[in-house]
Amino acid sequence: MNNLTARDLMTIDVVTVPPETPVVAMARLLADRGISAVPVLDKDGAVKGIVTEADLIRRLAGEADKPSGWLSNLFADPAEQAKRYARTHGATAADVMTEDLVTVDEDISATRIAALMEERNIRRVLVVREGRLRGLVSRADLLRALVAPPSRSEGELSDERIRVAVLAAMRKEPWTDTFYTLLEVKDGVVEFHGFMRSEAVRRGLRVLAETVPGVKGVVDKTEMMPVYLYSAV
Repeated sequence: MNNLTARDLMTIDVVTVPPETPVVAMARLLADRGISAVPVLDKDGAVKGIVTEADLIRRLAGEADKPSGWLSNLFADPAEQAKRYARTHGATAADVMTEDLVTVDEDISATRIAALMEERNIRRVLVVREGRLRGLVSRADLLRALVAPPSRSEGELSDERIRVAVLAAMRKEPWTDTFYTLLEVKDGVVEFHGFMRSEAVRRGLRVLAETVPGVKGVVDKTEMMPVYLYSAV
């Protein structure tokens, strides 16, 4: 997934709505299409915001809001109160949409997109070019890329190169042991032999090997390290 970009991942056929779209119509659209958000575009095609399921739920919940107490109103920001009122009582996309958008360009890496989603606690990012919508990348798109079969365009790596790469990765980690844990590679499959300190190390070593480019599988033939060896380490 490291070499993939937003251009590779994004959904191009994105359902959009104009700012004047009624809330009820958007709720029906999301339900009928089985989608969780719609970008809002103006008449010139510029991105103005996005309406998500959360925005619509907030709108529905706003109808049941109770008036705030006098003490809360005393310290409240009137601008924020007005903004919340508009979003929880508005009738159109322009009223309820999220305007604080997270947008990316087409060349941003999948890894960076995943980091943005984690940092901002969001489920999708809009891909734009010069203010115009090009596509949308969701968490589902990232997951599909994660489980997609690896590209073979770069050619197969030799077993020896894979073995050297795994050893190099092991030497970077303080919890691995290249003295008591040995490895060999056959047809891209890494085999570990010797002794392992713990089940946690065994699991970590498997994950480490699986992240090395060219590795097709991992076979663990190690045994738990005897006490007399472990105490001598």
